[in-house]
Amino acid sequence: MGPVSLIALFIAAVLFSAGGILVGKILVKGSRNPQKGQAYECGIPTTTSPWHQFNVGYYLFALLFLIFDVELVFLYPWAVVVKQLGMVAFFEILVFIFILFMGFLYAHKKGALTWS
Repeated sequence: MGPVSLIALFIAAVLFSAGGILVGKILVKGSRNPQKGQAYECGIPTTTSPWHQFNVGYYLFALLFLIFDVELVFLYPWAVVVKQLGMVAFFEILVFIFILFMGFLYAHKKGALTWS
């Protein structure tokens, strides 16, 4: 696998993406209904502008969730092979969990987990 296959893969990706967009433009009938441009949430009509800023705390909360969710992705393969790896793997995972716990304590101390 050299540079030729990488170039071929790139060309195939561009053609596949452009082909999908082109087929969508040709086959799908567009609608000029003004209701299509409105925000929709639970069937209730909006009373204010849907373009408003959210509190940055929501984004921080989501990022913290992702960080601790990715932790579980690393714990599953470790749990499968822990018997084969022995005590070394146990101490390594303790260090891993300790580092994550320290990050959790730091986020809690900074107030990133408060919802108000």
